Amino acid sequence: MAETDFERRLERLFAEAPELPDCVAFANGVERRLSRGWQTRRWLIGAAGVVGGVIGASQLVLSNLFQRVENAEESARALSVSLAQVAPSTELMTALSGGVGVWVAAGLAVLTLGFALSRVIEEI
Repeated sequence: MAETDFERRLERLFAEAPELPDCVAFANGVERRLSRGWQTRRWLIGAAGVVGGVIGASQLVLSNLFQRVENAEESARALSVSLAQVAPSTELMTALSGGVGVWVAAGLAVLTLGFALSRVIEEI
């Protein structure tokens, strides 16, 4: 009987780790390092996004995309005239091939950027 009491007491002693006098300072230091690392990652991801956006915008400008969209509108009109004879319900295809699809995609990209920016502001 004495052995079971001793074993229970021994189990309790090993189950509960003793508190060290500097445990609060240690926990605060770990929290500080974790939060600093998270903020650094957030800033690096944001900077990478800005750099990628600038590179993408410069590629759009340098590739004469806007002139190509205007040319695509002219070819889309010609395509819609020829398709109107084949299939009468080509309004969606004409709208998407006439440059409107590009503007819809750009609008959705701006909307997504707005959502991402509001999320970042909310977390700060």
